[in-house]
This record gives sequence, C-alpha cells and structure tokens, in this order.
Amino acid sequence: MNHATAVSGAVDPGRTLQGRRALVTGGASGIGAAVARELASRGARVVVADLAGDAAHALADEIGGEAWVVDLTATEELDDLRLEVDVLVNNAGIQRVSPIEEFDPDDFRRIHGIMLVAPFLLVRAALPHMYANGWGRIVNISSVHGLVASPFKSAYVSAKHGLEGLSKVTALEGGPRGVTSVCVNPGYVRTPLVEKQIADQAAAHGIPESEVLEKIMLKESAVKRLVEPAEVASLVSWLTGPDAAMVSGASWTMDGGWSAK
Repeated sequence: MNHATAVSGAVDPGRTLQGRRALVTGGASGIGAAVARELASRGARVVVADLAGDAAHALADEIGGEAWVVDLTATEELDDLRLEVDVLVNNAGIQRVSPIEEFDPDDFRRIHGIMLVAPFLLVRAALPHMYANGWGRIVNISSVHGLVASPFKSAYVSAKHGLEGLSKVTALEGGPRGVTSVCVNPGYVRTPLVEKQIADQAAAHGIPESEVLEKIMLKESAVKRLVEPAEVASLVSWLTGPDAAMVSGASWTMDGGWSAK
C-alpha cells in the first residue's frame, strides 16, 4: 500500500483527512461501512477490509477506495504484515451468546482472534509507518461491554476488555511519536450483528424474541433506542480530525447512559 502524501496549502475544513490513508476492518457493513463512508467524505483514501469480498469491493467502488478481502481469524498470516496507513479503525467483530459452562471453546478462541489478536497485529503493522511520519490515529471500536459485563457473553466481554488495555498501551507508546489511540464504546447499535443476537438472547434468557430489545438490550440504557451507525461514524470522524490531537488513551461511551450506573 502506497502512502498518499498530505495535500499542501489550505485544507477544506470538511476535508480534514485529505491525503490520508485509512483502513477500516469489518468495513463492508454496519458500523464499519458508516465509518468508511464518513472518512472518505473527509478526504481519506479508505481501505475497506472485510471477509465479505463482494460487499467490500462494492463499497470501495462507491467511495473511491480499495477493498482488502481478509480473514481476521487467520491471525498467523498477519504476523509479518506492514501497513502504510495513517488511520486504523479496528471494528471487525462477531458475537456468541451462551452460558460459560456451555460456551464452545473454539468460538471463544475465534472471538478473541478477531477482536483482540487481530487488532494487536494490525496496530503492530501500522505503527512503523505512523511513527515515520510523526502522525497516526488508531480508533478501536470497543463496546459498553469493554467497560461493564453482561451474562452469557464471556468471550465478547473479555475480548473487549482486552482491547481497552491494548488501546491504552498503544496510547502511551504512541503519544510521544504523534500517534493517538482511543476506544469508542457504543451500546447496542442498529447493525446485522445486533439483529442476529435477538434469537440467541431470547434462548439464553428464556423470553420471547419480541421482548429482547426492551427487557435485555435497552434495559440498562437511559435513552431507550439503538445507536445508529452514522452516530458512531461521526464520533470516529472527530477523533481522527485535527481537534483530537490531545485525545488519547480514553474510552468514549455512546451507550445512552448505560455505564453511568
């Protein structure tokens, strides 16, 4: 991947990422697609990384970016990767809902591979380029479950807690070299990932699917609605912009008040 140098001269305030290169994992749908579109609108050349090749290519064509069809469970294949990107958004994730004593060990390993090991390897791959240029933005799409726990989500909660720690260490190491690292922590977002959870949540809690949103997903939130992907993308846009240079090592909640309790 070739690095596009920053455009000289005055910068359009709405194009604050002009000349920058961004990588968004899980970028073909949901939060990732909203983030990819937003960063592209700010002038970034966006690499849409996703296992869903057709969707990744379609979105890349739409926003004038690139597609990277990648299986983030194959973490060993990322060991020697080097990324020439200025913005890295670790967004890819999956979910499994099950009591610990019934949780499939392979599912646990897979979730940690995608949501903790892969982000570590991508950060590792991106930092040399960021350090060389004295500028970089790393945004980890965590979750309210990176801050608080819920039953039946041992793999997801522990992976997100690990991602929080990785982000903080990256912030401490990267700060002196112009690289910031933050987490964005939404509650339930209106995405295919959340929609697929409804049946699992109903089975795990022994309630009808029609009651999952009210009794489980939005129970702890003061604002009784799902987060919209565009709202997450808007925050990511600000965190990668010029006014966020001192924002690092932090976790930005978008949970409707869930974690306030």
